[in-house]
Amino acid sequence: MPRSTLLRGVTILGAAAIISKLLGTLQKIPMQNIGGDEAFGIYSAVFPIYTLIIFLATAGFPVAISKFVSESLERNDEAEAVKILKVSSIILFLSGLLFFSLLFFGAPVIAKAIDNMHTVKAIQSISFALLFVPIMSAIRGYFQGKQNMLPTAISLLTEQTIRVITMIVLLLLFTSRGYSNESIAAGATFGSTVGALAGLMVIIVIWTIEKNNLQIDYTTTKSNSNSVGKISKKLMGYAIPVCLGAIVVPFLGIVDSFTIPRLIRVFHGLNESQAIEQFGIYARGLTLVQLVSMIFSSISVALVPLMAQYKLQGQFDKMKIHTELSIRITWLIGIAASFGLFFCIKPISTMLFENELGTLNASILSFTIVFSVLNIISTSILQGIGSPVIPAVNLLIAAIIKILLNVLFVAVWGIEGAALSTVLAFLVASILNLITLRRKTKFSFNLSNYLLKPVLSIFLMGVTIYLINVGFQFVFSHVLMELGHRLNATVISLLSVFFGALVYLLSLFITTAISEDDLNHMPSLGNKIRTLLVKIKFRK
Repeated sequence: MPRSTLLRGVTILGAAAIISKLLGTLQKIPMQNIGGDEAFGIYSAVFPIYTLIIFLATAGFPVAISKFVSESLERNDEAEAVKILKVSSIILFLSGLLFFSLLFFGAPVIAKAIDNMHTVKAIQSISFALLFVPIMSAIRGYFQGKQNMLPTAISLLTEQTIRVITMIVLLLLFTSRGYSNESIAAGATFGSTVGALAGLMVIIVIWTIEKNNLQIDYTTTKSNSNSVGKISKKLMGYAIPVCLGAIVVPFLGIVDSFTIPRLIRVFHGLNESQAIEQFGIYARGLTLVQLVSMIFSSISVALVPLMAQYKLQGQFDKMKIHTELSIRITWLIGIAASFGLFFCIKPISTMLFENELGTLNASILSFTIVFSVLNIISTSILQGIGSPVIPAVNLLIAAIIKILLNVLFVAVWGIEGAALSTVLAFLVASILNLITLRRKTKFSFNLSNYLLKPVLSIFLMGVTIYLINVGFQFVFSHVLMELGHRLNATVISLLSVFFGALVYLLSLFITTAISEDDLNHMPSLGNKIRTLLVKIKFRK
């Protein structure tokens, strides 16, 4: 396949993944707005469990299928590639059936472990997706092995779009009919099932067209030498270790589901509904954090092959420079996002969630952003330089710390304690990653660029946001009184984010926290930043 075609395919798949993640994160806002905090709490408690089960049922297999299909095609053995797809589809269907049964029939047990029986319907509702997602993953892996990313991109976008549409339609229908919060949450999670079915149907249609165009002579191909058993053994031998490494990420997510509702009930005397409502308010702050982290997750994909290439070619100086630059830029954006959200938390909460409930919790969680994005970027770099296990181990350590801190802090401070434990857990994971990264790449750490100069920029950004808040609140309370409080908050939020970010960016260049030399090391992005600075008359 021509390199340009491959790059176009990777670009299409990357764009589809970004849109998909954006939809997946933003859909939580209408979920809370329409369903309310209790239904949102149930949804937020159940979805991480589903994510973990999906990882267990499929993680590793798409990568394994892609690898072995690619190897078969290199040997011009199309028949074996098709056989790999068939064998893996059967294995994944059985795996999906097993985990569906565990999730559907084990829902009361899982709900009891969460300490909230209101989650039973939502768990059962989402479990049906396991009948479709594993087979869909197998076919996506087959096409990726053929370096044809378009079918996966189409299927991914179809799945997410239908999921969000179904969720919103069922939310509106169920709330208008006065259904209980557990039924409303179950309707929302059922969107994942409908989305998965739609994504599967689309990719089956594409596969059927593909199959009809294949010309395989099964009587003369070399594939006959590879038995089903041999292919199954090969697939599972490769996929299971990948799966074990991958489940650490969703494992951190379910720690909250299994600890916070229970701890709130035990130590703060709330009933099931009140506890899960508090969990929903806690999840508001996580949604804001995920919006920023999602962007870095998308960017981080490009770092893995870049670092791998530098290491393979022995270009250790470039590896060191790009590691330092990536970490510093991530740090500078991360602290700006953390402090920016901290300064604007009240208007942003009102804009997205209708009121200011849980703003203290969200203020604390805002500092998760900087450590979360550092963890994402440092993990990608470590994977790129051939150390994929270390970030998983560090994240596992962070998850254990989070369990312990949840027990200590939630007992005393409720959801604010849970927010603090989240910040500290990501702090530990990112520090452990950075220590390893510094040892392996010897990247430099300049205190002035990381702390002293950004402090001035943060101060200027804070003053700008404060003046916008005070100024527009005066205008809205004395001049434009007829506007609603949510619209007021939206105007203040958007202006604060825009001018706060602009002042912060310009001050980074004035203080040389970002230098001309830095822009030269990232030519594509650097040129765009230069063009922007010229347009706003900051430089000639």
